[in-house]
Amino acid sequence: MGIVAILGASLVAGSVAVAHPAASVVSARTASSSAPLSCRPGRYRVRAGDTLYSIARRFHSSVAALARVNSLDPNGILPAGAILKIPSAGCESRPAGPSDAGGQGGTLVVSLERAVAVPGVSRAHTGVVVVDLASSRVIYALNPEVPLEPASTEKLPVAMTALRRLGKGFRTHTAVFGQGSLVRGTWRGELVLKGYGDPTLSSTGLDALARAVRARGVTAVSGGVIGDEAYFDGLRTCPGWKASFAKIESPLLSALVVNRGVLDGTATNRPALAAAILFTRALQKAGVSVGGRPALGSAASTAVELVRRASPPLTSLLSVMDTWSDNFIAEMLLKQLGARLAGRGSTGGGAAVVSATLSADEVPLAGVHIVDGSGLSSLNRLTARSLAAMLETVWHQPDLRALLSTFAVAGSTGTLRHRLLDVRGHDLVRGKTGTTDNSSALAGFVGSRFAFVVLNNGSPVNWQAAHLLQDRVARALLAAVA
Repeated sequence: MGIVAILGASLVAGSVAVAHPAASVVSARTASSSAPLSCRPGRYRVRAGDTLYSIARRFHSSVAALARVNSLDPNGILPAGAILKIPSAGCESRPAGPSDAGGQGGTLVVSLERAVAVPGVSRAHTGVVVVDLASSRVIYALNPEVPLEPASTEKLPVAMTALRRLGKGFRTHTAVFGQGSLVRGTWRGELVLKGYGDPTLSSTGLDALARAVRARGVTAVSGGVIGDEAYFDGLRTCPGWKASFAKIESPLLSALVVNRGVLDGTATNRPALAAAILFTRALQKAGVSVGGRPALGSAASTAVELVRRASPPLTSLLSVMDTWSDNFIAEMLLKQLGARLAGRGSTGGGAAVVSATLSADEVPLAGVHIVDGSGLSSLNRLTARSLAAMLETVWHQPDLRALLSTFAVAGSTGTLRHRLLDVRGHDLVRGKTGTTDNSSALAGFVGSRFAFVVLNNGSPVNWQAAHLLQDRVARALLAAVA
């Protein structure tokens, strides 16, 4: 982080869906009837940016079908200009066989049915989808269309959208503006500390900014430091949050937050003012005297940017957000999406960007309601099918595969570090967990073979029983890849 000086389609519907093998469902997006394999293929010239996944979607085929017909690595990079054979629509919609269901016909389906039968968990309020990544077939589904509270699996659509729309190298920043002029070492006027939504800004960062100001020849400021949080709206929490969540589950939201909103050991109610206070101290420590008192305000249009400090890259933020389920980073990224892409740095603005991006990726949105970024809101709704479609998209789209390394690893890292420790191969399970009073969830991957989603709801949900169910599903899938 450096300082820059500035000069001048549908699954089985219904409240309870009995699990079925892949013969009935192709992908988590679409439903398709089976079709004969003897179809005459067409031809397609690969264009820059094409992937097997994007081509399969365009021609209503599957990655496995295209790879098989063209003798390609399903995860390989396609050279622009290559000519691919394209099976006719539906040609590869063959019934599930041993290769689709873990090598033992319907054994995996039976194992999964047993796995979800856990006392203390409501079957009617449980959503499960398992997808075979090689064939893009849903091999098991329970209540795939039922809208459920997702808890922190809500972070997955936010992470997808941020990576897709902002790019993995995206960085926001914090800037210092001068209002007035520099006269013989004294800044006659105020300095404005303006935040652009960096959730990692700390006292260390402020010290670096203060030293950079001193390096510009400023030894004194006649006025004070103004904290500017206007890049985001002024709402400190999100719709559907319990009052107790504020400052406990997440710091108060602001475009300008330092040390996650803590000032002198106490969580502050005015994060931008606390930032101005801390920057005043940083300036003084750097040898810059400050004549005025810290205050809140906005930089004038005539203010001159003096220095800025970049945040860590987006991939670093997503790694912390997903591995450790960091609510604050998720909410700050959602407002960032709103500010950058919707013209308003609000939770609602960011949620609209997320929904639009999911729609463009053909993620089924029936029953989906994006309200916040962290999953704390009781108003959020996702379906097992929508989450499974997101996982498929992450797996098959090269620009999203960076997310794979951000998930917690069972028995090893983050929120999964204590799970599945007694299971051989547990480190093949990578996922995003979720926990609230009413929801427990796990969505992720088992090796390179399966994507899976488990959503358990209750009033309240039995966390212990829900974890047992989720772990049983993971065990069944691990047994199938052994």
